[in-house]
Amino acid sequence: QVQLVESGGGLVQAGGSLRLSCAASGRTFSSYAMGWFRQAPGKEREFVTAITRSGGSTDYADSVKGRFTISRDNAKNTVYLQMNSLKPEDTAVYYCAAKNTYNKGGYSPRRGNEYDYWGQGTQVTVSS
Repeated sequence: QVQLVESGGGLVQAGGSLRLSCAASGRTFSSYAMGWFRQAPGKEREFVTAITRSGGSTDYADSVKGRFTISRDNAKNTVYLQMNSLKPEDTAVYYCAAKNTYNKGGYSPRRGNEYDYWGQGTQVTVSS
């Protein structure tokens, strides 16, 4: 069982930055690919970014490419999402998710139903 706790959300003006963190419990964090998803009011959950278990490969939605950066620190059981040049359309609840890769490398899924564990979410609001 893995528990995920997001933090770092808040209110920011357009053009500003925020860094989200997702702390994971357990001793096998390095076995998990990690992803960030978001859900805006009245919209479906969407993929934002994902990172392989080693951190060697990342994937981004086109809407955030060049503005957001995912990273992880396996020693701290934490994944981060650095968000720069924020836009009002980035406003959403952001969720981190974990996918057990059973130590297979190069896996960073985009589909939410491939993930095994989810955090409770953190609100990000970008004002214009």
